[in-house]
Amino acid sequence: MKRRAMWAAGFALATGITVAAADVKPATPAPAAVPVATPAIASEPLRIETTAIDDALRSLVQGQKLVGVSALVWQNNREVYFNAFGDADRENHKPMARDTLVQIFSMTKPVVGVALMKLYERGKFQLEDPLDAYAPEFASQKVYAGVDDAGQPKYEPLKRKITLRDLMRHTAGFAGEDDRTAVGDILRQTDPRAFTNTLPEFAQKFASVPLAYQPGTRWVYSYAVDVQAYLTQKISGVPFDKFLELHIFKPLGMSSTRYTILPSDPDRPRLAAMYMRNDDGSYTRQPDEEAYKFNGQDWPLKPGNFGLVSTIDDYMKFARMLLGGGKLGRARILKPETVKLMATDAMPREVIDKSWLPSKGQMGFGIDFAVRTAPPKDASEASGAVGEFFWDGRASTLFWVDPKHDLAAVLFTQMQPFDKVGLHKAFRDAVYRNDPVALAH
Repeated sequence: MKRRAMWAAGFALATGITVAAADVKPATPAPAAVPVATPAIASEPLRIETTAIDDALRSLVQGQKLVGVSALVWQNNREVYFNAFGDADRENHKPMARDTLVQIFSMTKPVVGVALMKLYERGKFQLEDPLDAYAPEFASQKVYAGVDDAGQPKYEPLKRKITLRDLMRHTAGFAGEDDRTAVGDILRQTDPRAFTNTLPEFAQKFASVPLAYQPGTRWVYSYAVDVQAYLTQKISGVPFDKFLELHIFKPLGMSSTRYTILPSDPDRPRLAAMYMRNDDGSYTRQPDEEAYKFNGQDWPLKPGNFGLVSTIDDYMKFARMLLGGGKLGRARILKPETVKLMATDAMPREVIDKSWLPSKGQMGFGIDFAVRTAPPKDASEASGAVGEFFWDGRASTLFWVDPKHDLAAVLFTQMQPFDKVGLHKAFRDAVYRNDPVALAH
């Protein structure tokens, strides 16, 4: 019966069929949200060809397009694939292994979203609530409106307030790190995400930066999830890293996942090196003092946008919890309807400017997850099933949850810049080799 209930929760996520509301506080629907297309139920289960995945990953390592990689696929309540190729630490001859620790960068974000949504389930906020009701620092922001005749920046009032939903779908108005307007200059000068800042200090400084656009009009990747971390800490009254440990990591048995891994920690030798891909395709190891600058010291800042280290098994536990409708084993982290809410496209129809999100495929965005809204349109896209939700990380890591096929996948490597070798596409294409709808061709 438990497996059947988990299947039903996953089915609801994929199909949009409503799960009983239980006692979750109802959310106000996003205005003009685009619904996720309802996928057809596969006539037979997706058959994973392990040799196809092996061939795809091994060839990238043997072709010297990767230094090391590992992948784990879970389907129908069992592990169906794991393998690792190449090195986690080439210079010290340490192979990529199951217990290798990697920096997951932006794959921290979905963990933070789950943490904040635990407080949503407790009725601590509504998604349409204004941000400044919980963080008054953001009450007096102005919005960049171009430059005047003298070339000086102009600002205008907010047309509407930032909502918590804006915060969790990257439509809040915050500038991205690559913003080249006056707002980007102010952001870099203010440096709110200096490691020496606490989360309250981050929030105070970040709120002093004008908005780059009116809330709800664009999708821009920003420091929004750092603000989510701040809200989680402020609303709960618990230090953010401790909240993650108590309410996510310990219940799920994610024993290696954390922000800080000191040189004296016994598992520090398991931490993978970081490799920078050069223009000629070769790789240079990033100096450890630079690569481990954040994780190697217990800084005051515990960010939401990045920062966690994890193992592939640890992160799969997180992914399996989502696949199970918020539950893994005896640990109930979220309710099924909350996971469904997070994994449902809530992008307003009027948002045309989505930055680089379309490069991921035909995607919407829910709560800290990209959501696939249509099958791959041609061979140039990466394979994937409608209704899947996912995210990736700066060092080319990736995970996704596919309720249609009762599947979760995690891919680990430590390569920058982000995936210049087609790793994600190769892995996804191999996983969906036997699904003619999900396969990009």
